[in-house]
Amino acid sequence: MKNTQNLLTRRQALGAFGLLALAAKTGFAAASAASGSVAAKKPGIALQLYTMREPAKQDLPGTLKRVADMGWRYVQWSGMPTLPADKIRAALDAAGLKAIAAHVSIEAFEKKFDEEVAFWKTVGALDVAPGSMMKDCTKDLAGWKQGCRRLDELGAKLRAAGMRLSFHNHQMEFEKFPDDTRTKFDILMAETKPAHLAAEIDIAWALAAGVDVVQLVKQLPGRCPVVHAKDVLPSPDKKHKLVPLGQGKVPWPELFAAGRASGIEWYVYEQDNGTGTPWDYTQASFDFLSKQTF
Repeated sequence: MKNTQNLLTRRQALGAFGLLALAAKTGFAAASAASGSVAAKKPGIALQLYTMREPAKQDLPGTLKRVADMGWRYVQWSGMPTLPADKIRAALDAAGLKAIAAHVSIEAFEKKFDEEVAFWKTVGALDVAPGSMMKDCTKDLAGWKQGCRRLDELGAKLRAAGMRLSFHNHQMEFEKFPDDTRTKFDILMAETKPAHLAAEIDIAWALAAGVDVVQLVKQLPGRCPVVHAKDVLPSPDKKHKLVPLGQGKVPWPELFAAGRASGIEWYVYEQDNGTGTPWDYTQASFDFLSKQTF
């Protein structure tokens, strides 16, 4: 009789190899978040392509080439024209760019998991994150907790497939439901396992919500591998102004120090809007990030 206890299914084997690839790519082992250990590797910088959504509508190949000419080598795929995975990969390859992350639909993964995994692996983005909580889970505390369960379950499946799930915040995640003293973000982190869900912290929106972003990063060792580097001039009337990195109120030296302690792997620059063209503020922010030693 064969000893089957040590045999892996094909899917399990692929998942194991995927995890090894993810660890090699990012310096992150999924268990590190649970244990509190963090990677010592110097973080990389990337551009969130949502910043370039308007020029990309007119000329995607030209936009990607200009991004690469500016000096970027890594990007997060978001806000771009809808294309098959192989076409996305070909466009990135042609420009000399590599996707390290993507914003995705949770519902799409829930409906056709294998197809979505194959899609994003073809693109090259092993780090995926929704832009916010699913709409049908935002009404009340019970719905929010149900959303947490869905994210935790999907994160576990993605981990087994060699991918990593994160959650991207805006300001509303730092508000509270009437029947819980914790913020929605705190509930999310408490109701999900660190190995299943990381925090793709949007620095500017957290700051605009009144959060001490340095302490926030410190409180998430091993659990915020990819963050959105975004700067802001907060306003009491909530008419916050997004500005190039280093020109707002984010305390970058302190944040970079906290990032070293917590194991941030990627600082992904993003700016939703700003004064001048996207090329103007993206160039200024690239110059800022490329000079950092972290």
